[in-house]
Amino acid sequence: MKKRLIQIFGFLISSLGWLFILCTMAMDYWRISQIGGQGGSFIIKVAWYWSNLWKDCFTDSTAVTNCRDYGVLWSVKYYVQAVRGLLMCGLTIGFFAVVCCFVGMECTYIGGAEPTKDKLVFSGAVFHFVGGVSNLVAYCLYINRVARTAFASNLPAGELRYDLGPPIFLGLVGCFLIFFGAVLYAVTVIRVICPDRRVIEVYGGPTYIPPAYRGRSLYTGYYEPSRLYGSYVSGRSSSKISRLSQTTSRLSERDAFV
Repeated sequence: MKKRLIQIFGFLISSLGWLFILCTMAMDYWRISQIGGQGGSFIIKVAWYWSNLWKDCFTDSTAVTNCRDYGVLWSVKYYVQAVRGLLMCGLTIGFFAVVCCFVGMECTYIGGAEPTKDKLVFSGAVFHFVGGVSNLVAYCLYINRVARTAFASNLPAGELRYDLGPPIFLGLVGCFLIFFGAVLYAVTVIRVICPDRRVIEVYGGPTYIPPAYRGRSLYTGYYEPSRLYGSYVSGRSSSKISRLSQTTSRLSERDAFV
């Protein structure tokens, strides 16, 4: 039950993060610059220049907006094109991550046996992490370009100083939610990453036995040494003692072969 609840919470958190990333691609005001209205004057008109991944716009104080859509792909600024590509790659990887995690969750009845479902969940967590890194790199690249302009000492003529808009912060929150969901998924399937091992002493030497074969002999299945040796007491015939010695020698040969 605990594993199931953690996986459901991770699914909700990571899906919400991808929804934030998807919304930022369609949002306006990735960067914004204000002109006019300075010095406490209410007479001077105020204008805003703002941009997103698809267009540059100008809005005046009368709320009239004029936009210029970006042209063909090769005419767009290289960093805008890079941000687009990274976000789209991240969303594609995130889609496969959500599908793998949904199929591998314990509360679903698809995906096969439990080991197979755990591997699917672990694969989905890896996809979540890779997609989140791709998105984070995209936002950091855009922030770097805006910050270089904002803190530049000498700007070229006609260049504006822009500030970061709400979509950037929403995207960073989405990346954090994706990483957090991936961690929750990985915690529930930690045995896939670090399987439980057990070393026992067999005739003085350490031997590793997988969990599925613990308590089982390699050749004869379950056996109890007490039943093998307990019935041979004094007063019995020598044939039973000889059969005991033959059985012991066969077991020694098999153990030596292993």
